[in-house]
Amino acid sequence: MPAMNSYQIIEFGKPLELRSYGIPKPTGTEILVRIAGCGVCHSDVHLWGGYYSLGGGKRITLVDRGAKLPFTMGHEIVGEAEALGPDATGITVGTRGVIFPWIGCGACFACTHGRELQCTTPRTIGTRRDGGYSDYVIVPHPRYIVEYGSLDPMVAATLACSGLTAYSAVKKLPEMTGDDAVVVIGAGGLGLAAVGYVAALSPARLIVGDIDRSRREAARRAGAVGTFDPSVPDAQEALKALHPQAPLGIIDFVGTEKTAQFAVDVLARCGTAVFVGLFGGEIPVSVSKIAMQNISIRGSNVGTLGEFRQLMELVRAGRVPTIPVATRKMADVNAILGDLSEGKIVGRVVMRP
Repeated sequence: MPAMNSYQIIEFGKPLELRSYGIPKPTGTEILVRIAGCGVCHSDVHLWGGYYSLGGGKRITLVDRGAKLPFTMGHEIVGEAEALGPDATGITVGTRGVIFPWIGCGACFACTHGRELQCTTPRTIGTRRDGGYSDYVIVPHPRYIVEYGSLDPMVAATLACSGLTAYSAVKKLPEMTGDDAVVVIGAGGLGLAAVGYVAALSPARLIVGDIDRSRREAARRAGAVGTFDPSVPDAQEALKALHPQAPLGIIDFVGTEKTAQFAVDVLARCGTAVFVGLFGGEIPVSVSKIAMQNISIRGSNVGTLGEFRQLMELVRAGRVPTIPVATRKMADVNAILGDLSEGKIVGRVVMRP
C-alpha cells in the first residue's frame, strides 16, 4: 500500500523522526498536494524548540497554541494537485502551485470579512496543522494554491513565507524619496528578500545591518548601497557615516532586545520601525517620544492572501528579484535545522522529498 513519509517533531528540541502513514484522502473542498519542495524557515527553529520568547522570562509554548505531537512542520510548500475533494472547484488535478499557508478558521468574523490574519483560531499549515516536511499535504480550499507559472518551483516555494513576510513588511514603510534612507537589520532569507524588494520598489537609499560579513556582502549584491555591523559599539556612528540623516524607515528582521532598541534609537522623526524578527525580548519605549516625534512602531507577521498574489505577479513579471536558494534532500532536515539555528545559511534552503 502506498505510504506518506513525514519528518516529524516527536519531542520538542530533539531530532525529527521519519514516520510513515497512509496517504490522506481529500474531502469537501480539500486538495491533496504531492509536495515537490518545502523551504526551511527560521520560525521552524522556534517551533522545533517548542516555544517563542516574549521577553522578561515569559514565553509562549506551542502546546499553548494547540500543537500536538507528533507534528509535521513546513510552511513554504510547492507542489502539484494530485486528488480533489468532491467540492473543490476551479482547480484540476495536475495544477502546480505554491500553497498559501496562513489560513484562518474560515468561519469567524475576521475570516468572513477577508481578514484571516486576525483569526484567533487559525489553521496555519506547518504551524497549526501538518505541513510540508512530508510527501503530501492537505490544503483546505483551492484559493490557497497560487500558480507560479514559469518560475523555478524551488524559488517559488520561498515566496510563501520569506518572500511574503518581507513584501508585507516593506509595504508598511512610509512613502519616501531618493534622499531618504531605509535600514534593514538582518540579511538572512527574509532580510535579503526585503533588500531586493526595497531596491526594486522604492527610490530610498537602502542600508543593511548584519553581524555576518558574508551576509553583508550578499546584501550589497542584492542592492544595498551600504552595510554595517549593528553589534559593534559605534554602530550608530557607522550608520551616520553611510547616511547622515536618520533613517525614515527601519525593518528589524532579527528581533532581539539589542536590535529593537537600536531601531528605536536611530529612527528619524515621523519615521516607521517595523518589527518582524522573533528572537524575543522586550525594550522600554517612551510613550511621550512616540507622540512628540510622531513615530510609528509596527509589527508585521507574514502577509495576506491578496499580498501573496500581488507578490507572485511581481516576481513572475520580473519586477522584483528572488533570493539565493539551495536545494537539499529532506532526509538532511536535522542537519539543515542545525545549520539554520547556528546562522550558517545564506538565503534559503528548500528540501526535496
